[in-house]
Amino acid sequence: MTSYPPRPEAAPLLRIMWGNAFLLSLLYLVLGVGVELALRLYPTRFLQRLSLSLDSLPARALELTGALEPLREAYFSGRITESGVRVVFGVTTVLVIFLLALVVGSLMGGLRFFMARRAWRRAGGR
Repeated sequence: MTSYPPRPEAAPLLRIMWGNAFLLSLLYLVLGVGVELALRLYPTRFLQRLSLSLDSLPARALELTGALEPLREAYFSGRITESGVRVVFGVTTVLVIFLLALVVGSLMGGLRFFMARRAWRRAGGR
């Protein structure tokens, strides 16, 4: 009777993806809060540009989903405060980062599975 090598087991990929996404979101949040605090204390041109750069990711995502214009109208009409806009931008950024982590992790996981399965078959598996 022929003994085949054991089939490759799935890595805890989802846990790794969620951990990476959480870490990136936390880093982005800390950087954003730090820039906003520094901007209030030392309003330099560099910090203003850095703040705009950090806001471009959620603004573009909101624009693509069609939610930026209603948010802009609500802000200019006084129905939402600057803090409210910051919260919306923060939540949007976290969602974008998690979605990117999920897509990239899924692609990498699929590639890893394909490569492991190919190696398993070359080693004599079915």
